[in-house]
Amino acid sequence: MRIIPDIPPKLFTLSAVAIGYLLIDDTTANEQNALGNWLMLVAQILCTNAFYKQVQTERNTDSAPSNEETIIMLNKMLEALKQEIEKIKNNNI
Repeated sequence: MRIIPDIPPKLFTLSAVAIGYLLIDDTTANEQNALGNWLMLVAQILCTNAFYKQVQTERNTDSAPSNEETIIMLNKMLEALKQEIEKIKNNNI
């Protein structure tokens, strides 16, 4: 079942504008704010879920780094942390 209709993008956007204007009739500023915040929350949930699905798909299709690559990356990070610790020590003396 498709929730989003198969219509041109401009018409889809225009429908959102029309619905927005219809919803502001006969509502106070506080009601508009509450409804707007609720709709934004719904939108954020949809965006977050879609993004996480993309991440999972990417992880399943990409090959994971080898143990050797992981060790090299961790060693570089360790060396950078050691350098930062030394800088902080030298600045406190």
